[in-house]
Amino acid sequence: MANLNLPERAIRQQIASAIHVLAHVTRLSDGHRRVTSISEVTGMEGDVLTTQDIFLFERSGVTAEGKVKGRFRATGIRPKCSDRITTSGIQLPAQMFEHVQDIS
Repeated sequence: MANLNLPERAIRQQIASAIHVLAHVTRLSDGHRRVTSISEVTGMEGDVLTTQDIFLFERSGVTAEGKVKGRFRATGIRPKCSDRITTSGIQLPAQMFEHVQDIS
């Protein structure tokens, strides 16, 4: 697609149709990298890509050794792409989107 002068909106529409899930990785204060959110690309509103958070990392403190403590929690939103995941043969338990997991 080199040398095609596509408008930004067309490029964003291609991105919205090609990418379903985003994993955001952050370097925390203890120096470790951690996935801090998993979001779904839900489409576009006007010229803007829209996303919704599915899982978020919540910091709960720091250990005596300086390691960041926290939990990865579901936002309660079942992603729209879960049907596509199921169709491909991967079964995701419904409670996965409801439970909180502690990470130490």
